[in-house]
Formats: sequence, structure tokens, C-alpha cells
Amino acid sequence: MNILVARSPEEIDFAFEKLSGAGVIGCDTETSGLGSRYARLFSVQFSDGEFNVLVPMSECVTLGKLAEILENPNILKIFHNAKFDLEFLRANGYFVRNFFDTMIAEKVLTKGATQSASLAETLYRYFAVDLEKSHRKAFTKNWDGIWTRELVNYALSDVVYLPELMREQLQWIEKLGLQDVYTEQIAKLDAQFLTIGDKPDALS
Repeated sequence: MNILVARSPEEIDFAFEKLSGAGVIGCDTETSGLGSRYARLFSVQFSDGEFNVLVPMSECVTLGKLAEILENPNILKIFHNAKFDLEFLRANGYFVRNFFDTMIAEKVLTKGATQSASLAETLYRYFAVDLEKSHRKAFTKNWDGIWTRELVNYALSDVVYLPELMREQLQWIEKLGLQDVYTEQIAKLDAQFLTIGDKPDALS
């Protein structure tokens, strides 16, 4: 993977220049817990499928110009379980416009089935990718905040597949005539985040 851990303002600006021309970007976060009220935001990850960036918030780094990518309505941001990430981003002063949620899409596609919509199982079904999740246990409130190569690779392993996963899901959503069902589900999530108002370009 082409990986950048963006710590300096120059590295943040470089990442922005590399990603700002993309129409679709995968996004993810790592946190110390499940609730944004008490847990900390440790990192934000971005990937266009080729260039992968981790911003180590645990090291007191801010998003800088990369926040403009989150707010840009012309760039579609892809999350898996967007509600979780959007809550942590908003709690830290960052807002997202125009997003796609691969977890919601998978739940729409597998409605009535017993298949899990977790990212690990979804990626395995689509791409036979077996995600290594053992490193997740490192992210606790007592973590020292230092990003090792293993932790960086773990954090980016989630986000790098999101653009291609969305494309696969959209093909099936269209084939099965489920566009309206997906859009309705996203609209419900939209309503919880007043600063997020655009219908995903992918389904417009």
C-alpha cells in the first residue's frame, strides 16, 4: 500500500493535494471506545483506493486542510457504519457532507438473510479478504498513542477497500432495484446530523 502518516502541516497539505481531486474517498476512524461523549478520537484515515493517509490525532495532530475534504459536497466519502464515525468527527469539530455507508448498503442488500454486515465479513464475501482484527485491542484509554507500523497497517486495512466495495454494492443495488430503499435509509441518518444534507452523488 502507498501509505502516508501525515504528522506535519506539509504532509497534511501534500495529502490534501493528492486526495482533493478524487471523486470518491474511503474514510474511517480509530477511537478509544464506542461513545463519542467519553471516548477519544485517535485517528482519521483516508483512501482513494491507491493513496492511503492516516492522521494520528493521538499525537495531537489536527486534520488541517483535510477537513475540507470531509466538508466538500463534490467528494463522496465512504464509511462503514457512518453513524459511529460521524459522531466522533462532529464531537471533534469536523463535519461531513455527502457520504455513502457500506454497512447500510449491505443491510439493504441482505435484508431477511442471516449474513453479518460487519466490515470483516462483508469484505470476505466480496473480495475473499481476511481482515486481521487482533490489533484493535491496542486502542484503549491507556494506549500510549504511538503509531507503530503494525497499527498503521491495521487502521488502513479497513479503509483501503471501501471505494471498490461501494462500487460492487451499487451494482447490486441497481440490479435489484433497491436505490430508493438505500436512499431512504441514508436520509434517516442524514436527519441526525443537521450539517450533513446532501443526497449521495452515487445514487443521484
